[in-house]
Amino acid sequence: MGVEWHTAEGSSFSPVHHCATVRGPVRKILLGERVALNTLARCSGVATKSARLLSLVRKAGYTHTLAGTRKTTPGFRLVEKYGMLIGGCDPHRYDLSTMTMLKDNHIWACQNSITRAVHAAKAVGGFSIKVEVECQSEEEAEEAIRAGADVVMLDNFSGEGVKIASRSLKERLSKVEGKEFLIEVSGGLTEENVEGFVCDDVDIISTSSIHQGVKHVDFSLKIVH
Repeated sequence: MGVEWHTAEGSSFSPVHHCATVRGPVRKILLGERVALNTLARCSGVATKSARLLSLVRKAGYTHTLAGTRKTTPGFRLVEKYGMLIGGCDPHRYDLSTMTMLKDNHIWACQNSITRAVHAAKAVGGFSIKVEVECQSEEEAEEAIRAGADVVMLDNFSGEGVKIASRSLKERLSKVEGKEFLIEVSGGLTEENVEGFVCDDVDIISTSSIHQGVKHVDFSLKIVH
């Protein structure tokens, strides 16, 4: 069996379009037809949505990273992460071992102390694993940065709140004190509102809207006879 692709990966096209030719025994082709088409449809849907949202933020003047999130479909993580890459976005961390992300439950488990949680994560992960902290306020983000977090996520902020907090953090802690950190913004970002969160002080905009609940691209296979 073999597949000859007629369309370059990552390119866009309008239906109806001949994307590829599959050659081999008919029985084997039909056995794998539905799994292959489902995978292609899902991956292409994610890539299409990723490319569309990336185009929106680029037109709004955002030059930094647009990323997906950890909220992928069980069993389809690799496919969806690959679709994000093809669409021009960052796939975010691949699994729990890629980066330590401290959310509210982790903080509460450390006596509700961001500092304690960051220190514990750094002690276990060592120098090679980055630590990110999900923050609900500028004050929480500052505590995380001072504790040694590599990335702070401003979660569920308003667009104006993101701009104020990120500018303040970068000016006070980065420019004045020389601390190195990245700011990620996430929480409810979609095609309809993402432009309101565009800001030069934000290093990463992350959203599950490019891969969660995304419409598939419809593909079909027809035997030539």
